[in-house]
Amino acid sequence: MDSNMKREIILDNYENPRNRGLIDNNEYEKSDMNNESCIDHVIVEAKIEDNILKDVRFDGEACAICTSSASIMTETLKGKDVDTAKKIVDNFEKMINGEEFDKDILEEASVYEDIKNQPNRKKCACLSWWGIDNIINKK
Repeated sequence: MDSNMKREIILDNYENPRNRGLIDNNEYEKSDMNNESCIDHVIVEAKIEDNILKDVRFDGEACAICTSSASIMTETLKGKDVDTAKKIVDNFEKMINGEEFDKDILEEASVYEDIKNQPNRKKCACLSWWGIDNIINKK
């Protein structure tokens, strides 16, 4: 995927975030995430039934990278079983850290593969992913 296409996907998910807005329902598990080095504050929530992420949502105040990454994360993980979600989250972290990863399993989340070259943006891209990781690793 070329850099213009990546930029378009990131911008679209920032301007029109998917699955933004929390559900006031005790069937959802939540993880509250802060980036103490900037304004990023994201709450991630997921409804898990029969080992499937039936719904994944987020809300908060965050920069373009953090917001778009959260949006893409929700779309990537929704409908996946917990084990597959764990593999996707692990691959995302490997990609961000410049390690070997499976690009196919990440779907649109692979647009962040160049973040490894911008250390100050890594936490922005990862914050919501760490939040969902907190939730799915309770299972």
